[in-house]
Amino acid sequence: MANVVVVGTQWGDEGKGKIVDWLSERADVIARFQGGHNAGHTLVVGGEVYKLHALPSGVVRGGKLSVIGNGVVLDPWHLLKEIEGIRAQGVEITPETLMIAENTPLILPFHGELDRAREGQSTVAKIGTTGRGIGPAYEDKVGRRAIRVADLADAATLELRVDRALVHHNALRAGLGLEPIDREAVIAQLREIADEILQYAAPVWKVLTERRRAGERILFEGAQGALLDIDFGTYPFVTSSNVIAGQAATGTGIGPGAIDFVLGIVKAYTTRVGEGPFPTELHDDDGQRLGERGHEFGTTTGRKRRCGWFDACLVRQTCATSGVSGIALTKLDVLDGFETLKICTGYELDGVRMDYLPTAADQQARCTPVYEEMPGWQESTAGARSWADLPAQAIKYIRRIEELIQCPVAMVSTSPEREDTILVTDPFSD
Repeated sequence: MANVVVVGTQWGDEGKGKIVDWLSERADVIARFQGGHNAGHTLVVGGEVYKLHALPSGVVRGGKLSVIGNGVVLDPWHLLKEIEGIRAQGVEITPETLMIAENTPLILPFHGELDRAREGQSTVAKIGTTGRGIGPAYEDKVGRRAIRVADLADAATLELRVDRALVHHNALRAGLGLEPIDREAVIAQLREIADEILQYAAPVWKVLTERRRAGERILFEGAQGALLDIDFGTYPFVTSSNVIAGQAATGTGIGPGAIDFVLGIVKAYTTRVGEGPFPTELHDDDGQRLGERGHEFGTTTGRKRRCGWFDACLVRQTCATSGVSGIALTKLDVLDGFETLKICTGYELDGVRMDYLPTAADQQARCTPVYEEMPGWQESTAGARSWADLPAQAIKYIRRIEELIQCPVAMVSTSPEREDTILVTDPFSD
């Protein structure tokens, strides 16, 4: 059976939650493979709204196994609080329906403190993090001083891991003017939640391998977007993990040969939260209209998103780095009523035409978009479920996007409701 990876192919907020939920009904296992609770998914199922941050989107679907992979950094206190909230909405979560990789690194309270202290420094350019400790937790993972889920099972190992982390963090805190970390308090906090977390712990790589061999369908769920990838994003205004599709393999322990289809989620225009370059950003009435009609506020932070025209040059780039098989085009209905639409087809840099966004930050800042204009449409696309329901100009817009990004459209989403979807290619088909 086919296994599908879902990735955002812009700066996040592309509408992955709805698409993952739509696909998860047909999957047997849904696995998160990177990121932390800085990313948010909003799902609307049967009129009920679920806001998820750490939990995979599949938890709202009964009879599915939801997996948090080792590529994720996990705040255990936030997870338990989120589980409690979802249970209050009538969703059952048990060790039979939720699994956490034993080698998943934990986000501890001092990670968030360090994150916020750095962002609060007036002498350092802000990255625009959510201040939830994701970056510092990934630093500890790479620095080989992380506390992982499996460490909670043994008191001596846990103390050794905490001591190793504090040697590093207390030195950093001294330089930032923060008080030393209370070692005993950290250990006590971890011991208090150890049993609750450990009940979900398992060798995820082994379970996924067995499930795949049994013919079950696995859906790999990414967070954020490829333009926030630590290697291929608009560095340094990026997240602290790899977001592109290849991370699905390393972030869960399943080989890349297990991936059959990569679905890139693409908004019909472009948005970004926080700092960093944004070539097609609009500061006029059109940008305001996109934000208002698209309800562009972050699920996690509530921050207003920056809005701009569709950037085909960037999406072509991210489709290439993630090996995207087909895209799901979302929020098409937000463009209803525009007289004219613009698509960025490339950039000009110091008088030279570019067909990709350069890596150097100073060059990115000097890139100006080259636009192609298309007539808009006045009819409504909201709720469309077939090509016949779409205006001719909307179809032309979609076809032109396909040409420019060199990737076919597999799905079109026309509202937050999961049924309002036009299926072109089934990602799960063999």
